Amino acid sequence: MSITEQKPIISKLEQQELRRLLAENKRIDGRSPLQYRNINVHLGYVEKAEGSALVELGNTKVLAAVKVGIAVPFADTPNEGILIVNAELVPLASPVFEPGPPSEESISLSRYVDRSIRESKSIDLSSLCIVPGRSVYSLYVDLYILDYDGNLIDASVIASVNALGITNMPKYVVEGQAVKKTDEYFKLELKDHPVSITYAFLDDKYVVDPCLNEEYASDFTVSMTVKSDDRFCAIQKNGGGMIPPRKVIELLDRSVELGKELRTVAYGQLTAGNG
Repeated sequence: MSITEQKPIISKLEQQELRRLLAENKRIDGRSPLQYRNINVHLGYVEKAEGSALVELGNTKVLAAVKVGIAVPFADTPNEGILIVNAELVPLASPVFEPGPPSEESISLSRYVDRSIRESKSIDLSSLCIVPGRSVYSLYVDLYILDYDGNLIDASVIASVNALGITNMPKYVVEGQAVKKTDEYFKLELKDHPVSITYAFLDDKYVVDPCLNEEYASDFTVSMTVKSDDRFCAIQKNGGGMIPPRKVIELLDRSVELGKELRTVAYGQLTAGNG
């Protein structure tokens, strides 16, 4: 599915009201500038997927489902498994989502989630090799945007990591030249639990976890994915405008602080079960 090329324009009066509230450190939904909306995570939401999770970030809802298979590895990584992330912008989720081929926005979302997982080294892809150069595990993470009320990136990262964290991997054995599936399963091990922190800038001020109207009114957004060790593995800016260097440093510090809080809420069920 695709998304309309231009984001809807909200009224000047609403934009002015958002900026007026922000000048008083307030927001349209009553939150403080650095406060996330409520997060609810439902694990194992899709019965037939090897791993799945539905994440509700305020009114934004994202479903992640993982399918596991075996495939021939890529030529440049013959000893590593395959990870592929796809995002589906379901038209019922928003008036701006339209049927059609993947848009730049859906591709960008997929790539950012992929980068957050891959560069955080959450999954040891070398452990997913069955026969070097011939047979490896493939992990397909499909994201379905079910309800769009802003901040798809953070919700999608949370949903994907949770889904991967409960993924059951079918065990394959090598018999002669054949690779055969057994009746046994093992749990996919996660080495890290990265979280993405997204900011929306309105003039010289910013808010975290923007709702839809804040996204529409913003000059641009910035997303930063931080690992459990406080290192960054992905950063992305969407929209025009420049960020002063001092603001970049400020956002990095904010993200480390917010990441600790968000990780506890977003992955509490995984860590409680030693995921």
